[in-house]
Amino acid sequence: MSRIWAGIDSGKGHHHGLALDSDGKTLLSRRVANDEPELLKLIGDVLDLADGRQVTWAIDMTGGEPALLLALLLNHGQEVLYVPGRLVNRASDGYRGEGKTDARDAYVIADQARMRRDLRPIRPGDEAAVELKLLTGRRADLVEDRTRAVNRLRGTMLSMFPALERALDVTNTGPLRLLTGYQTPAAIRRAGIARLTKWLANRKVRNARALAEAAVEAAERQHTAVPGEKTIAKLVHTLAEEVMALNEQISEMDKLIEGRFREHELADIVLSVPGIGTVLGAEFLAAVGGSLDEFDSPDALAAFAGVAPAPRDSGKVSGNLHRPLVYHRRLQRVFYTSALVSVRCDPNSRRFYDRKRAEGKKHVQAVLALARRRVNVLWALIRDRRCYEVTPSVTTAA
Repeated sequence: MSRIWAGIDSGKGHHHGLALDSDGKTLLSRRVANDEPELLKLIGDVLDLADGRQVTWAIDMTGGEPALLLALLLNHGQEVLYVPGRLVNRASDGYRGEGKTDARDAYVIADQARMRRDLRPIRPGDEAAVELKLLTGRRADLVEDRTRAVNRLRGTMLSMFPALERALDVTNTGPLRLLTGYQTPAAIRRAGIARLTKWLANRKVRNARALAEAAVEAAERQHTAVPGEKTIAKLVHTLAEEVMALNEQISEMDKLIEGRFREHELADIVLSVPGIGTVLGAEFLAAVGGSLDEFDSPDALAAFAGVAPAPRDSGKVSGNLHRPLVYHRRLQRVFYTSALVSVRCDPNSRRFYDRKRAEGKKHVQAVLALARRRVNVLWALIRDRRCYEVTPSVTTAA
């Protein structure tokens, strides 16, 4: 059956829409504002061109800038395919001309959708999965901001007081609280252990005595003030408060994620798998859209998660495997991190890991193999709607 292929090159303020017929002839090419009336007009014009033919839309993003357009297309029951940006960039080299324009990119997107049969359809996720995607995305941004702030704090401390930077773990609340009040060696020496301990205890810092002793010991190792010490001390104070504020925001976000995650019908099943907590569980549901309906088999889920090796054979060389280039990085993180944790807390996982290590695999290879196995386990649990149970070893059962 003949159909029309519509490609959308996404942008912040505008998108470019282009429609092709089955022969690759351009039927429509137009720049539209990222605004509901204009987007609705574009959808209507393409459907009018179809004149009863089926329309397949293709887009290079699954959220963010084209979120409104996607919502309108899905609300109108349109079929939408996802064409990854990496694919569009590589495919562009095979088309005539060297220029890069939004119209050209839209044409490549539509034409790739017309020719390929391996593109993943975009389906509306359930409300919980959409919310979890937003919440986990925000949490990831906060964690990245905290990492940058911690690195800046460490670098700033090194330029003034390297002994204290070595002595303190500035990812913990106690050392951060200390740095909001005392930054320089002279100030810490003047305070002394007793006074510093009392100051920290009044602010409900755990192990205040040990922290005070470590700070004073570091201060005794440096009696020289570096140039610009006062300014550096102010920067350390500001950065310490910034990290503490980010810690509080992440903690609040974790509570929101946990509350929304536990309302999902699959929450208990996902949480039953050793190594998966509320944050990783929420990232899993957000990545798969709240269900596994899009995946025909565990192998398809493993490929999407990037834990299934891709072959790289050529000529007489066969059996050569490598890490895939296109996969869902957050979903890979879910399976890899949970596998890493499960080695310590789940006897089944530990036995599997030890067996792979005995086979000669390196640590990362063994963890990846365990992550791949966990895809099968989680798939079966969700399919059967049952929770994970630790299987006793044959020796124990005997």
